[in-house]
Amino acid sequence: MNDRNDLAKPADSAAALWAPLKPFIAGEARLGRAMARRHWTAVLYEFLRFGVKQGWACLFGGIAVALMIGTFSFYPASIALARYDALFVAMLAVQAILLVTRLETFDEAKVILIYHLVGTVMEIFKTAVGSWIYPEPNFFRIAGVPLFSGFMYSCIGSYLCRVWRLFDFRFTRHPPRASLVALSLAAYANFFLDHFGIDLRIVLFAAAALAFGRTTVHYKVWHVYRSMPLLLGLVLVSLFIWFSENIGTYTKTWLYPAQQHAWALVSIAKLGSWFLLLIISYTLVSLVNPPREITRGREEAAAEPERAAA
Repeated sequence: MNDRNDLAKPADSAAALWAPLKPFIAGEARLGRAMARRHWTAVLYEFLRFGVKQGWACLFGGIAVALMIGTFSFYPASIALARYDALFVAMLAVQAILLVTRLETFDEAKVILIYHLVGTVMEIFKTAVGSWIYPEPNFFRIAGVPLFSGFMYSCIGSYLCRVWRLFDFRFTRHPPRASLVALSLAAYANFFLDHFGIDLRIVLFAAAALAFGRTTVHYKVWHVYRSMPLLLGLVLVSLFIWFSENIGTYTKTWLYPAQQHAWALVSIAKLGSWFLLLIISYTLVSLVNPPREITRGREEAAAEPERAAA
């Protein structure tokens, strides 16, 4: 097989960003070459590779969801440390372990910290006006908001930061970051203004469609760059966040007023709120990882291994 059909060399692998994964790069490359010998195994391998990459991108968020489920199902009520405090201590420990073991980069940690602060400020306001509640008592809180709650927002920033690098994002017609900063500031302000009779969500949705409507994201699962409308990608991620929110309310990690007596699915209307929050997170990550345009030559070169395998 032509060398151009081989997997990316170890130095080109996104796994090299996380030191503990480096020893596996060469072995994975050999496995990839074996799977590339037949078209159907190559397709299967790319599908599995996509799932593994997505799972790795969700590492921080997956741990957070597992902790919510685990403490809801098994945490003893007799322990002096409240469940919310246990979640806070556990997430701090997870953060420290990921950094020490270099399973998380400091760029990712910066995004997590910033989004944690952004989320906590909004949580303080939203709980004060009764948008949702934290039904259990605990010690580590500010203005009635458990400190672990900021980590729920951080999961989004962590995912975007990791998936951006794992799939080596390239873009066509990416909007200027200055316009995204303005859109994000307006979206964040609207989460507060809507309680004073000023709701600009429709305007913000239209502005987002205008900003991202012509943007294509190119992502590399294996050696070929695939593509999809960036706006569609943001909507799909928002949908998965909404699924996770339903896990959060089912485990009584937080509750909306209508769920206090009996749990029910979170209104699908909340998808719009998560979309706007995702734009804020996307903007923060784009400031850490400057968007790079894909060139025609790169796109055509990346497609050659797939044509050869077919």
